[in-house]
Amino acid sequence: MAGYLLEGVPWAPALVLLPLGAALLAFALPRAGRAAAALSALVLPVLAAGLAAHVVLHGPQRYRIGGWGPPLGIDWHADGLSALLCLLTAAVGCGATLHALAGTGSPAGAARRDGRDLFWSLWLFAWAALHALFLSADAFNLYVCLELLGLAAVGLAAQEGKPEALAAALRYLLVNFLGSFAYLLGVVFLYAGHATLDLAALARSVEPGPGTGAAAALVAGGLLLKAAVFPFHVWLPPAHGNAPAPVSAVLSALVVKASFYLFLRFWLPVFGTSAAGAGGAHLVGTFLGALGAAALVWGSVLALVQDRLKLLVAYSTVAQVGVLFLVFPLAGPTPWCSAAWAGAVYLALSHGLAKAGMFLAAGSLAASAGHDRVAELPRVLQARPVAAFAFAAASVSLMGLPPSGGFVGKWLLLGAAVESGGWAWAAVLGGSGLLTAGYCFRVLPGAFALVPEPDGTDRFQGQAAPPSPVAEWAGLGLALGALVLGFLAPWVLE
Repeated sequence: MAGYLLEGVPWAPALVLLPLGAALLAFALPRAGRAAAALSALVLPVLAAGLAAHVVLHGPQRYRIGGWGPPLGIDWHADGLSALLCLLTAAVGCGATLHALAGTGSPAGAARRDGRDLFWSLWLFAWAALHALFLSADAFNLYVCLELLGLAAVGLAAQEGKPEALAAALRYLLVNFLGSFAYLLGVVFLYAGHATLDLAALARSVEPGPGTGAAAALVAGGLLLKAAVFPFHVWLPPAHGNAPAPVSAVLSALVVKASFYLFLRFWLPVFGTSAAGAGGAHLVGTFLGALGAAALVWGSVLALVQDRLKLLVAYSTVAQVGVLFLVFPLAGPTPWCSAAWAGAVYLALSHGLAKAGMFLAAGSLAASAGHDRVAELPRVLQARPVAAFAFAAASVSLMGLPPSGGFVGKWLLLGAAVESGGWAWAAVLGGSGLLTAGYCFRVLPGAFALVPEPDGTDRFQGQAAPPSPVAEWAGLGLALGALVLGFLAPWVLE
């Protein structure tokens, strides 16, 4: 009976059309933006869960847009990976929306009619673009989704309106255009050589050759820029560190993850051993792993020396994205390949929840203190135990401690590294937890330190804007989700 009910609902189209319609409503009627966002936050998790259940019961699904299939038409494809990413998008989007509706560190409550009226329409538009990207099965349609997502993300990153936020958003825009241009050139090479852009058709027809190698290099270069992998990361910390907290959460947990998702989609079926044969794929995988290791070290070192909490968390994103790219030297036609891919996907899911929870907690702490200077946060950490606990719970998953989802992902990757004899990659994975602990413990001890106020008391005073309990619990819910994910590993991995 349940399978019959799931079969009759267009889950994938609804995931795109609902936030898109809500975005158009919020643009036409700015006063309805908050209601449209609240309704979307309630309905979209249900739709994402329905899509996941449909895939579990009936297997991967393909949706022909307009009734036209490839090569003339465009297909949407829903499998386990896309369903998991849609679930992650729904969870993070719902938590960040609750935080934004509470008005903490967000321009969403601005009443005057200026550029900030676009906040909710951009917010919902980014949500629709993310779902469309995770469901697309066509290389050019993926480019369109990347462009739409990038433009919405740049607009959201500029919402604070401060000079530093505008400068960071402009840099983000330029890098986004450059990455999209490189990706589009790669798509042109693919179409010129194979007369199709459907990923399934490309997987059957792509063979090693100069054209395929050029396409792979251009697509990879564009996605490396968008994923902010070292040394292409310079745009990310200012953009994420100066955006409103809910925006930073979505940018770090989902928008950057979209580029990594496309790496998986192209690497596995299309470019895995096609760009330059098995030997070339191994060299490319080693190169990507080296970039990931450099990103981990450099991002962690810079996080250790940041004076501002949000910049610390933003540089942490650079480091954690680097950990995801360690999967490429471990993947290939080997017995441990499936464990490596499963570990990378699990890390991506747990990182999305943990980093969103951490950014929302940082936003609540900054709103309460009136600043986000790390050295002056101990008292506010003690006055805001919910936000402090959310930051701590997110740190547990980022460090890879049991029983979190981060532990499961790193354990799978570490097992693949040991089984393959990649001891260097195993050492990098082991060191990632220590580096993460280093910058997380710059913040957490303040929750337990006895720091008296200037008047001699040990009571926190002078709150700038006490955060809403809804905002604090939204961050805690996402951070705890990263911990709960560790207990769900047998079902999620299957």
